[in-house]
Amino acid sequence: MTIKPSIAIVDDDESVRETTTGLLRSLGFIAKGFATPEEFLKSNRLKITSCLIADVQMPDTSGLALFGRLTAAGTPIPTILITAYPDEDVRARALSAGIKHYLIKPFSEADLIAAIDDVTGH
Repeated sequence: MTIKPSIAIVDDDESVRETTTGLLRSLGFIAKGFATPEEFLKSNRLKITSCLIADVQMPDTSGLALFGRLTAAGTPIPTILITAYPDEDVRARALSAGIKHYLIKPFSEADLIAAIDDVTGH
């Protein structure tokens, strides 16, 4: 039996966060949702998270800024950015910063799973 990666979902949109968390759990992943980047950073999940799914636009910060904070702190986590407001400049900055996937909401289950498999190596 293969152990599935632990995934954190950081999105201020409760419906997206809960739906994504539920989907991943139904597929056997260990998934936990967080409403804010600060909630995630203060959690006990930081060191066990294999993949971070973060919204690009949130009230206090962005998923890209969260990725930058983790990287600067020496705790980079493979990150998938998701957004309802695609912006080619943000996408380009994200990819150049080391983020491998930038998914546009609504994204398909298949696209999400492919991105997770890619960043976690599963």
